[in-house]
Amino acid sequence: MADSSGSNPQSPGFTEKLKSWLCWSWTYICALWFAMVLTMVYVLRSPLKLQETVNAASVFLNTLTPKFYVALTGTSSLISGLILIFEWWYFRKYGTSFIEQVSVSHLRPLLGGVENSSSVGLFSSVNGDTEPRTNVAECKVWRNPLNLFRGAEYSRYTWVTGKEPLTYYDMNLSAQDHQTFFLGDTQQLKPEDSVMQKAWRERNPQARIRAAYQAIELNRECAAAYVLLAEEEATTITEAERLFKQALKSAGKDTNLVVYIKRRLAMCARKLGRIKEAVKMMRDLMKEFPLLGMLNIHENLLEALLELQAYADVQAVLAKYDDISLPKSATICYTSALLKARAVSDKFSPEAASRRGLSTAEMNAVEAIHRAVEFNPHVPKYLLEMKSLILPPEHILKRGDSEAVAYAFFHLQHWKRAEGALNLLHCTWEGTFRIIPYPLEKGHLFYPYPGCTETADRELLPSFHEVSVYPKKELPFFILFTAGLCSFCAMLAMLTHQFPELMGVFVKAFFSTLFAPLGFFADKMESFMPSCLWHHLANV
Repeated sequence: MADSSGSNPQSPGFTEKLKSWLCWSWTYICALWFAMVLTMVYVLRSPLKLQETVNAASVFLNTLTPKFYVALTGTSSLISGLILIFEWWYFRKYGTSFIEQVSVSHLRPLLGGVENSSSVGLFSSVNGDTEPRTNVAECKVWRNPLNLFRGAEYSRYTWVTGKEPLTYYDMNLSAQDHQTFFLGDTQQLKPEDSVMQKAWRERNPQARIRAAYQAIELNRECAAAYVLLAEEEATTITEAERLFKQALKSAGKDTNLVVYIKRRLAMCARKLGRIKEAVKMMRDLMKEFPLLGMLNIHENLLEALLELQAYADVQAVLAKYDDISLPKSATICYTSALLKARAVSDKFSPEAASRRGLSTAEMNAVEAIHRAVEFNPHVPKYLLEMKSLILPPEHILKRGDSEAVAYAFFHLQHWKRAEGALNLLHCTWEGTFRIIPYPLEKGHLFYPYPGCTETADRELLPSFHEVSVYPKKELPFFILFTAGLCSFCAMLAMLTHQFPELMGVFVKAFFSTLFAPLGFFADKMESFMPSCLWHHLANV
C-alpha cells in the first residue's frame, strides 16, 4: 500500500515546494509588472504631457550656471564624506555597518523578510535533522580562574597609566558573582549581609570599601567583608594574603566562602614565589571539593606546575581533564600542544622537515597546535608577540579574544621556556585555516566557531584594546559605496570648477548615450505596432 502521507497536500514537502515555486515565480511577476508600467507610461505620454515636461526641465537645466553644479557636487561630496566617517567609526566600534544593521532590523520585517537562520542550524542530529541552537550557549561568559587582584594589581596599573583595565560590564558581572556566591539565601540575611549585598553593587571602589568596614563594625567575623578588603583595598599581595587568612578564620562552614578564600590564598602563594605550597593547596582543595570542577581550579594548578617545570604532573592533570566529554578551554588545548611541541621543538627545522617530511612525534605536535588554534585562533598572535598584551579581564569568553589575552598573559613565559616551541608554533599555526576554510559553518575537531564572540569581547575588554576578530571581516558594502560616492562627487566638483564648458559637453553626451536605448526601443515599438492602436489606447 502506498504511503498516504506522500499524497497529502498539507505535508511539509508539498508546502516547501509551493513556497519555492512562489518565490521563483515572484521574480518574473515583478519583472512583468515593471514592463507593463513602462509600457503604460509610454502609451500615455501624450495625455500626461511627458514630452512638454521633459522639454521644460531641459530648458531649466540649461539656464543653470556651472557654479550651481559645483555647489551641488561639492555638497554631495561633503554629505557622503560625513556618512563615510560615521560608518567607519561605527564599524570600528561595533564591528558592523550602521546602515546595514538598520536595514536588517527595521526594513526587512516591513518587506516581509525573515531572520537569517544560519546562526541556529549549526548542529545536526543523528537522523540528519537540524537541531536548533542559539548563540546564548556559545557566548556564555565564564569567570577567569586566574583573575588578578583589583587593589594590588589592577589599581596599580591605573595609577601608572591612567587607564581603566576593567570595563563596567566586567565588574558588574563580578558583583553579581559575589552576591550569588557569598550571600546565598537572601531570605535569611543578617544585618552585615545586607550591607555587603549593597557593597558588591556599589560602582565606586571607595564606597565598597566603606561598606565593608561598616559590615565589620556590625560583625567582627564578617568573612565577606574581609574578602572585599583583600580584593580591593590591599595594595600588595602580602597584605591581601593577610586579609584572606583573617577571612578564612571567620568563614566557618560556609563552603562557598571557604573554597573562594582557599583558592585566592593559593594564588597569593603562587604570586609570592611559594609555588610548591600553592600546588599543595590547590591539590588539597580539589580533593576536598571534587564536585566544584566548574570553578576550573585545575587551570590554576596547570599554570603552577608549568612554573615548576613538572611536566609529568602537567600531563597527568591533562589526562584527567582533557576528555572529550568535558568542556575545553584555551589552557587545556594549548598546554597539551605545548607538551607535544616541547618534545620535538628543540631539534625542529622547517627546512629539514620539508626535505624529509614530518616524523610521527612532529606530526602529533603539529596536529595538537592545529587543534588548539581551531579552538581559539586569537592566542598565537599574543604568544608570538605580534599583538600587544593587556591585563586580563575578570571574565572571559571561551574561544574569544578575552580568553586569549588571559591565557597568553600567564602562559607566554612557559612557551618561551620551552626551547623552539614558539618557532614551531610560528611555522605551523596558520596551517589550521586551510583545514577549516569556513569556520562559521563547519569546524574540524570542534563545533563551528561562534559568530558572537566579537560583540561579547568588546564588552569585556577595555576600549583602548583592539579586539581581535576571527574570521577577518571585510569592509561592509556601504562603507565602500560611500567612499566611492564621496570620491566621485569630489572629482566632479573639481572638474566642473576647473573646466565648466568641457564638463557641460560631457554631461550632455553622457545623457544622450544613456537615453539612446530608450529612444531606440520606442522607435521599434512604434514601427511594430499599428498607429491606430496607439491612438485608441491614448484615447482610453
